[in-house]
Amino acid sequence: MKLAVFVLLAAAPALAVDPFEIQVYDGSADAPGQAGLEVHLNRPKGGPVHLTFEPSFGITAFWELGGYFQTEDGHYAGVKLRSKFVTPESFDPNFRFGLNFELSRVPHEGWGGEIRPILAWENDRFLFAVNPIVSFPAAFEPAGMAKVKFGIFGAGFEYYAAVSDQEQYLYETFDLFGVKDVEVNLGVGEGLTSGSNSLIFKMILGYAF
Repeated sequence: MKLAVFVLLAAAPALAVDPFEIQVYDGSADAPGQAGLEVHLNRPKGGPVHLTFEPSFGITAFWELGGYFQTEDGHYAGVKLRSKFVTPESFDPNFRFGLNFELSRVPHEGWGGEIRPILAWENDRFLFAVNPIVSFPAAFEPAGMAKVKFGIFGAGFEYYAAVSDQEQYLYETFDLFGVKDVEVNLGVGEGLTSGSNSLIFKMILGYAF
């Protein structure tokens, strides 16, 4: 099982980039029969606290099911269901590809969803991933990351955007790699456009049981 905590602090108004999950998918998934749980916590400076619970379960070597239960300042803020397909570990030692589908129901917004292609490449020194996300109602929200590994540690950049809202962010990140069952990601993000929040801090802590 995975346990992950995402902490984000931001300066300025609410995000058009999904405020309940700010994450680049790297093409990995729960192993068959493995359950997972992620807890996402973020808070724009002066804004509401977003807390999301994301259980998941590996069905096969290439298929993972998951869901989200979202809250805002302790109040119900919607649910999502997702189905993620990825290439199994035997596909290639470096390349990973995938496709994630989501269906959401959010108060005051109604039904929505996303289609998230996943392209990733990783070796002992580098990790690159791109998610050209199409969300519904129609919006393009690309995301990507580039990381360099230094032994068990790593550093790099993450990028998020909501094109229709002219919102863009670049994060400088620090990561812990190669420690069994442990995930650590620390980052600070700056808004690149006038429509973006000026500053966002985030932390990701993860553990696989």
